[in-house]
Amino acid sequence: MIHPTAEVSSQAQIGTGTRIWHYAQIREGVVIGVNCIIGRNVYIDFDVKIGDNVKIQNNALVYHGLTIEDGVFIGPQACLTNDRFPRAITPEGRLKGADDWVVSPTLVRHGASIGASATVLAGLVIGRFAMVGAGAVVTRSVPDHGLVLGVPARLAGYACRCGSPFTQIEDTWQCKTCGWSFDTLSGTDFTTYGAASSASTKSESGGPVGR
Repeated sequence: MIHPTAEVSSQAQIGTGTRIWHYAQIREGVVIGVNCIIGRNVYIDFDVKIGDNVKIQNNALVYHGLTIEDGVFIGPQACLTNDRFPRAITPEGRLKGADDWVVSPTLVRHGASIGASATVLAGLVIGRFAMVGAGAVVTRSVPDHGLVLGVPARLAGYACRCGSPFTQIEDTWQCKTCGWSFDTLSGTDFTTYGAASSASTKSESGGPVGR
């Protein structure tokens, strides 16, 4: 279903069952998988690749160079960028064209969530089932299941596949909502993402790896 007010390029590929709502713009070369929801006023730049069962909420901006895997959630007004060193003009004062800057690709892995009004800087990887909090500014790649919050975003814990935060109990990380658990991955250093002091005290235990 494509709403009559949406602008979808004839050169875009839209999967079966995907719904595109009011005033969304889908550029040329975009590939969107099956059973996705593209909300009102969403902008998806040219050649972006989006997997199956993805939700992109109202007013989100997804720029050229982005790859979004299956099952990703992108919240309202989130912005996923593609230029690490943005300038409108060259050093000579000429308006920049397509050949005057370098796209820094970003990958959002399977099942990850980007919260409302979060900004993801260019050239990063958001790991599988990672959770980016609302309003966060992500300046570094996020590990699988990592929960990052704040400006700049810092690792505050780990999130379950269901979205709830994990609790560390001895050598495992456990979800009190769905009961899923992780074994401890020895040697992972929490402090590499600038974790809060409460997390960095556990750096020898490391982060979770699924079972």
